[in-house]
Amino acid sequence: MFKRISAFLLVFAFLAASVPAQGKFEYPKPRRGDQVDEYHGTKVADPYRWMEDTDSAETQSWIEAENKLTDAYLATIPEREKIKNRLTEIWNYERYSAPSKVGNYYIYSKNDGLQNQSVLYKASSIDDQGSVFFDPNKIKADGTAALNGSSFTDDGKLWAYGVSIAGSDRTEWKVMDVATGRLLPDTLSPNRQGGVSWLNDNSGFFYSRFPDATAGAELKSQNFYQKLYFHKLGTPQSEDKVVYERPDNKEYFVSGNVSEDGNWLIITVGKGTERMNMVYFKNLSMENAPILPLITDLKNSWSFIGNDGPVFYFRTDQGATRGKVVSRNVLDRSMIWRDVIPESADTLNGVQFINNQFVLNYMKDAYTKIKIYEINGRFVRDVELPGIGSAGGFGGKRSDFETFYTYSSYNAPPTIYQYDMRTGKSKLFRQAKVKFDPTKYEVKQVFYSSKDGTKVPMFITYKKGTKLNGKNPTILYGYGGFNIAQTPGFSVSRIAWMEMGGVYAVACIRGGSEYGKTWWEGGSRLKKQNVFDDFIAAGEYLISSKYTSKKKLAIQGGSNGGLLVGAVLNQRPDLFAAALPAVGVMDMLRFTKFTIGWAWTSDYGSPDDPTDFKAMYAYSPYHNAKPGTKYPATLVTTADHDDRVFPAHSFKYTAAMQYAQKGNAPVLIRIETKAGHGAGKPTSKQIQELADIYGFLVKNLDMKVK
Repeated sequence: MFKRISAFLLVFAFLAASVPAQGKFEYPKPRRGDQVDEYHGTKVADPYRWMEDTDSAETQSWIEAENKLTDAYLATIPEREKIKNRLTEIWNYERYSAPSKVGNYYIYSKNDGLQNQSVLYKASSIDDQGSVFFDPNKIKADGTAALNGSSFTDDGKLWAYGVSIAGSDRTEWKVMDVATGRLLPDTLSPNRQGGVSWLNDNSGFFYSRFPDATAGAELKSQNFYQKLYFHKLGTPQSEDKVVYERPDNKEYFVSGNVSEDGNWLIITVGKGTERMNMVYFKNLSMENAPILPLITDLKNSWSFIGNDGPVFYFRTDQGATRGKVVSRNVLDRSMIWRDVIPESADTLNGVQFINNQFVLNYMKDAYTKIKIYEINGRFVRDVELPGIGSAGGFGGKRSDFETFYTYSSYNAPPTIYQYDMRTGKSKLFRQAKVKFDPTKYEVKQVFYSSKDGTKVPMFITYKKGTKLNGKNPTILYGYGGFNIAQTPGFSVSRIAWMEMGGVYAVACIRGGSEYGKTWWEGGSRLKKQNVFDDFIAAGEYLISSKYTSKKKLAIQGGSNGGLLVGAVLNQRPDLFAAALPAVGVMDMLRFTKFTIGWAWTSDYGSPDDPTDFKAMYAYSPYHNAKPGTKYPATLVTTADHDDRVFPAHSFKYTAAMQYAQKGNAPVLIRIETKAGHGAGKPTSKQIQELADIYGFLVKNLDMKVK
């Protein structure tokens, strides 16, 4: 715990911001307060604490001055408009989701090209284009309303959907009659809610929510004591009943899902963002049945797959760090777990139940492999995929023999396949028609050694014929946290970058799930430095292998990846020419104070713990910006409605970096309005932001755009 030493604030004054023709920038000069806190005997200065009051006149004045400086700088880059035009051109293609069979309809999403939000369609057959079912673009004219959650009843007659505004995680839920499009009176007020799971008789649904935030503080209030509720259709939300809660621990997340047969409620209880959870269950076919325990410790992850009556199937990492499928009869007092599909050399991402068979999604060195097994664990076949990429989908009911999946890679636009579970045949269903030639681009996977000798995979994509002469502008992207893998995927923004002669590299560093639980643990808490070492080693590999050079290498990452970029920038400012930290966690001593930040201690540790504090303080981007350092060109990006990573992280970090900068390279911040952490951002805002980012790189990597 920390002790406040002083809170006296100095007088604030801004100097006029201007863009120099040459030499150092004249940044806004925010006041440096003398706030000092004590953590476990260590005094820590926090001169920009006042920026945490994001609505104050003082903070707003600073934001205005910073945006003015950034806008003026970007306006000096003539290539920016050309980049925006090309992005707009290649972005303008039809994009579909894989269809889902819902009752008598197929439901899918489609974006005509430049629509701010994708539109849901309803079709009576798979060959029918159907008609518009729900268009979120009509909710708000500026496109800042986004669909954020969807759940149909088992018979497909009713649809519960969530809408978020301006990128916020807070979601309002409504209910619609599918056949008529008529809205029912049922509405759940905006909240950081979980998903919705219907009873099979359509009488209501289960959902999770936190206590309502204080009015006016919705974007930064902490979220504790999540509860599982039941909403009875046709009744006001005020009458919703609490089904399950854990008042013994405010940090527990609680969610509930109804089994496909409608007979069981599976309740999952986890702490923060760690992939470890407890499991409880309730027999819904019995009136007043109790909630019973199944897994009561937080040592492993347990994901419910499906059931045969009382026999439950789970994906777990208990005794299998890369995952396996197990079963248990929950009514059998012997409490014996049976291995159905043992652990493999590859990492088990997820399991679907289709055609009375298991469809297993594996990662092999961070790319997808799909395998099918009988319910008794007998191997059936591999699903043949086009190449090194990512595949997902395989949704549907247990009785279905038809399913769909989507395949993509860095040089392969999303392609949807129809898959017959009986024959094992994939049939091309829809293919995105992007205005580029994929045969002109190459995707490579390499393995390099990190500081401690660990072999780390990395994907490198570039235009065929690119010479390895050390002169190629290169973006190195990383994340490295929260058990999230970096798998090959398509983005038109990357195509635009490679068209400009750029190389795009993604390092699959520790902290992710590429190689299971041990890979995540190897980059979390006290081992977080491994993540930064892996990323630095990736940069060194790209340079030593002549893909690029220090003068041509940029690093990029968002959220936890923003933390990665900020930390690495402090540790090796000499290695890079440009840095792009987005919506990053930059103050490692106060991240628990805002919104959902307390949940991230599973990855980072807690500043309240002396050992954790020492580790976090050593790499915290905000606290390790060293005055007198020549930092590379840096463009920080954040948004005013980010209620996941509080924007003050980026504000304080930018002020500290500008104060520390000794070199002539710019340190700027771009603050988006009516946007959040990233999800649901309108297409128009995405294109403008990317044009600004690439323009920034063109200028600071000395690129020539034809």
